[in-house]
Amino acid sequence: EAAAAFFGGRTDIDCGIFDGVHLATASTVALSILVTIEMFNALNALSENQSLLVVTPFSNIWVVLAVIMSFALHFMILYVPFFQDIFRVFPINFECWKAVIYWSFPVFLLDEVLKIITRNVQSRSTRSRARKQD
Repeated sequence: EAAAAFFGGRTDIDCGIFDGVHLATASTVALSILVTIEMFNALNALSENQSLLVVTPFSNIWVVLAVIMSFALHFMILYVPFFQDIFRVFPINFECWKAVIYWSFPVFLLDEVLKIITRNVQSRSTRSRARKQD
């Protein structure tokens, strides 16, 4: 009934994929996407305005080590049975990891576009101030 209400009264939609192992796998993939996006954001934050091609991740080894450690801890909760029980996650396969990267990677592209826009706006502002001083 709840599914019918959510889908505008339709009762022909099978919500069975949201039960049991499917739900745990879906929530594990969602968690992995969130972790990956946040690690990508940490790398993006190395420079507010410069591209990752200019300010590479290895310009701050501590950020790289933090990202590695965060992924190591995430892998631990995914693949060590003791932690799987605590966090109610399931190990995900290579196909799922490809999906995680696929859905997380646009964060890099979006941030690069925003950095380009910021650099252009700042450049115009600097040129405008220079003209006013002349």
